[in-house]
Amino acid sequence: MKKIKSEKKLCLICIEEHEVDTVEIVDHEIFKGEEVSYTSTYEYCSNADELLETEEMVKTNSLTMKDAYRKKVGLLTSTEIINIREKYGVSQKDFSEILDWGRATITRYENHQVQDRAHDNVLSKIDSDPKWFLEMLKRAKGRISDKAFSKYHHEASEQFKKKRNQYLIDSIQAIYADYENEAVAGRAELNLNKVVEMINYLALKVDSLHKVKLMKMLWYSDILHFKRSGIAISGLAYSTLPKGAVPEGYDQIVLLNGVSFDTVWYGDNITYKFKPTPGFEIKELGHSEMEVLDEIISKFGNYNTDEIVEMMHEEAYKCTESYRIIPFSFAEQLIID
Repeated sequence: MKKIKSEKKLCLICIEEHEVDTVEIVDHEIFKGEEVSYTSTYEYCSNADELLETEEMVKTNSLTMKDAYRKKVGLLTSTEIINIREKYGVSQKDFSEILDWGRATITRYENHQVQDRAHDNVLSKIDSDPKWFLEMLKRAKGRISDKAFSKYHHEASEQFKKKRNQYLIDSIQAIYADYENEAVAGRAELNLNKVVEMINYLALKVDSLHKVKLMKMLWYSDILHFKRSGIAISGLAYSTLPKGAVPEGYDQIVLLNGVSFDTVWYGDNITYKFKPTPGFEIKELGHSEMEVLDEIISKFGNYNTDEIVEMMHEEAYKCTESYRIIPFSFAEQLIID
């Protein structure tokens, strides 16, 4: 028994005024076939050496016991459910409406009722996937007020923006799940942190780094390092596109956190001009990898896009069918080394 506080008041056990302790005790109970241990709160009368559970304590202790059960069987606790709802700024009633559950369902889950596994899975999905919650919110439009919809949509959109980088990473990793053969990625495991560092390092040292030029410099860096050491830098796999080698997932790669660029108009076309991200630091690139990057910068840093595209008439590019992965085995025929 652990004393939390004492307060002089009328004791409801001995019906006398004295110091009444509030104490914590570890209780054990069987709930839904599971034995759970949890910390309950009681009032303690030292005169009678007895415990009293007030009405409020009954509610709190019951919820604590049920949360202990939830943790044991792998369900969200009541506090975690509250946190999910509050993350999107949604009322209990509207949250139930958006989920198309009974109006009081969320209120019950937050206060006294243990949710079933199916509802728990939905709540967990909403917690981890703001995009999915946005879709559910849009389906519920008309069942909640326009003012509430606008507020919830704003909050969910902000959560989605925070998760955008993870969506991009998941998307890139899904693409590379098809390239488990080490040969297509230069025997290197995909390392997106290194990819971001490579882009920043190139952008730091090359004055005019546009998208086509960047893609070619990444390829040359990876294949040259592979030729010398037997392993590429990034783990990227490159395809033969009309203007040269391009890494798979490049559209998502350039949008990763830590990659910065300006959009520039060239005639009727828009292109990206990459620049170093403020605060950029080398954390993962090794010495030999940076040496290769420096060589590629020295060779191609002053090339314009057309010139570096022309250089792509390497055996690796010419001998690989269009839109197919370029084997790193062509490294031995690399012209620039």
